[in-house]
Amino acid sequence: MIEGFLNYLRYERNYSELTIEGYGSDLRDFQMYFKSLDGDLTWQNVDADVVRGWMEQMMDKGNSATSVNRRLSALRTFYRYAMTRGLAEANPAHTVEGPKKHKPLPQFLKEKEMDEVLDPEQWEDNFKDVRARTLLLLFYTTGIRLAELIGLDDSMVDFTKCEIKVTGKRDKQRIIPFGRELHDELQDYMACRDAHIPIRCGALFVTTEGERMNRNKVRYQVQKALSRVTTLKKRTPHVLRHTFATAMLNHEAGLESVKKLLGHESLSTTEVYTHATFEQLKRVYNNAHPRA
Repeated sequence: MIEGFLNYLRYERNYSELTIEGYGSDLRDFQMYFKSLDGDLTWQNVDADVVRGWMEQMMDKGNSATSVNRRLSALRTFYRYAMTRGLAEANPAHTVEGPKKHKPLPQFLKEKEMDEVLDPEQWEDNFKDVRARTLLLLFYTTGIRLAELIGLDDSMVDFTKCEIKVTGKRDKQRIIPFGRELHDELQDYMACRDAHIPIRCGALFVTTEGERMNRNKVRYQVQKALSRVTTLKKRTPHVLRHTFATAMLNHEAGLESVKKLLGHESLSTTEVYTHATFEQLKRVYNNAHPRA
């Protein structure tokens, strides 16, 4: 049943492999749980109490509310699929409420911190440094996701129009404009890359062996660079995405425009950044006004 569901997500819903792996892991975890309770339990006869017990076990192990709710959502989706195909008569997760989660404000860097980390004087002219600075600038000036960045090929960059074609979640494509600074930085990087690595794949960002960079290598480069300028606990590519959105709104960009640039499906997803900018506004007020 699990494999049939994962193939449905892969071939009919066009989910990413990363998402499919997550669903598979969540469902196998639930299956192991209910089998450990009673060998006679099956996907067809587990009830809501079993699902609640699974949730409680996850919470006892220290899983966050966000993680538990994600797994509960995967289980609900699986049972909806199973019911439409006659593989189950009911959805035991339908009436189960997940734990309430606290929504922290997005973490982002200040503009002066980004200016400091991107200062050319802080970087050498070797391939690795040129690549790292270009990665950071691309994240910061486009708000691109990590998966979108590592999926970029040279052919997706239009230097004439100063546009990048990005393939986002569920293979949805969007066009992101970029400015002169990134235009020049990308060209310098590509020239450096081509000189040092003449034989390579078609990816925009490659390793010293000419292969497409993976998620861990990019995360490491970002974390290493941001550690020089911030004490934030999170120093990830997604923090740079938050920083992009916050900077745009702080400089009076419209919420709808930022939504389109980020590739959000819902405006409510983008609205979280208005809270972040308002928090910054309150701090400015409290620091500046004599009677604040």
